Amino acid sequence: MDPMTKMWMSLIAILIMGLSVFLITFARSRTKGLLRGVLSVIAFVIMLIGLLGGVASIM
Repeated sequence: MDPMTKMWMSLIAILIMGLSVFLITFARSRTKGLLRGVLSVIAFVIMLIGLLGGVASIM
C-alpha cells in the first residue's frame, strides 16, 4: 500500500474512533434504559471498526 493510502486510512480510522467517543458520551449523559445500552453497543462496534482500520493502515 502506498503512503498516501495509509495516511487516508489512518485519518478515517481516527475520525471513526472520534465518532464512537462522541456517541458513547452522548449515550451516557443524555439517555437512559434500553436506548443507552443500544447506543453503547453501537459505539463499541464503531470503535472496533476504527481499530481495524488503524491496524490496516499500519501494515
